[in-house]
Amino acid sequence: MALLSLSRRLGVSNPNGESNTMKRPITSPLALASTAELTTAVEEARDEVGASFERFCLIAGLASLTQMLEEDAASLAGAPHARAADKPGYRWGRTRGPVGFHGGKVEVERPRVRSKATGKELPLPSWKEAAEAGWLEQWAMNLMLMNVATRKVGRAVRLPEAGVPAEAGSGLSKSAVSRRFKALTQARLEEWMASDLSALDLLVIQIDGLHIDDNLLMLGAVGVDADGRKHPLGVVEGATENAATVQALLDNLIDRGLDPAVCRLFIVDGAKALTKAIRRTFGADIPIQRCQIHKARNITDRLDPKLHAAVRRALRQAWELNDADKAERLLRNLARRMELEAPGVSKSILEGLDEILTVIRLGLPLELRRSLASTNIIESMNAVIRQVCRNVKRWRDAKMALRWTASGMLEAAKGFRRLKAHKQLPVLKAALLKYREPGATGVDQTAEAA
Repeated sequence: MALLSLSRRLGVSNPNGESNTMKRPITSPLALASTAELTTAVEEARDEVGASFERFCLIAGLASLTQMLEEDAASLAGAPHARAADKPGYRWGRTRGPVGFHGGKVEVERPRVRSKATGKELPLPSWKEAAEAGWLEQWAMNLMLMNVATRKVGRAVRLPEAGVPAEAGSGLSKSAVSRRFKALTQARLEEWMASDLSALDLLVIQIDGLHIDDNLLMLGAVGVDADGRKHPLGVVEGATENAATVQALLDNLIDRGLDPAVCRLFIVDGAKALTKAIRRTFGADIPIQRCQIHKARNITDRLDPKLHAAVRRALRQAWELNDADKAERLLRNLARRMELEAPGVSKSILEGLDEILTVIRLGLPLELRRSLASTNIIESMNAVIRQVCRNVKRWRDAKMALRWTASGMLEAAKGFRRLKAHKQLPVLKAALLKYREPGATGVDQTAEAA
């Protein structure tokens, strides 16, 4: 077939299957072909595009790039073997270099031009753009975030049936992919953790921890702005979810522009260290909502299964009331009923009672309360992080865990949707503005915070 003979003539594939890898050239023979040969190759390959469209793209791309490089050299130094007095440079042979293609690299031969004034090499505009536009790091990161192992990246971007060369040195080895992933994720982490937060009109902040292993935890934060859009805010590492770890995260957010004087609603899973650090940083009267889903789970897990339905029904009834005082009375009645059958559960119901009813005390509509009464937003993000990191078998250090966690958070952000009850957020904003006014009805947690 024309395409097969073309491949053999230009050396795109290795049909003889040479076993000695030291004899395999790194440079694709296509890159060393003349313009006429490449043009002929394109014309022949076009007839059999269906057989290998990717090989056709490679041949056509190399032909176009070769022509562009020759045009750049001619504009700087004139035609080959000609003295162009009106040009700023003169030709200085040829060299080879890699350009990105389909997740890897191919080497292309290009002309060299030196300046008549300085004797230094003049850059070819087309070569500079081609060398910088390979998106190699993005290829590696996106594939690894989709759980493609580093050993399989080469197979993912270069199908053997397509006939596109993937020789040694093409940048598709597991170590090369890993290096590119590490470099890009570290750069993204540093850029993200230094980004400015002052422009975000955040009304809600959720904070939760994700255990990487027994002695390593990632503590992350997600914010919801006045338009209902969700933003991953930051992440820090720690051994446990203690007050020092939480304080490190809050300090980072403040350093990046989060105003501690603005009243916001914080949503946590019930960890005392979270509440302590938040109140110490943002004020003892800052509104904190404890996750109702975590609370219900903690209660029912300690009860006889035959009591689960009745207890869940009572909790749901209390949380859907519009009157916080009535809701509190229902919960206290439930605690009294549990005193004989489960004394420990009775105390658990009363623990943090005010924080469980914060969204009701703020006077929020029922639909908005359902969206803000749990840590579902950050729990959903944590699920994406676990999915992204599932191929990691051994965590070498905390820096590696930070890079992967941050990558997972930014990957989760791509799928974030606006808050379901975003049209009711002006009610929350007005309630927060009124919350700290003198004489406003709020949750007095000063004594508990102390």
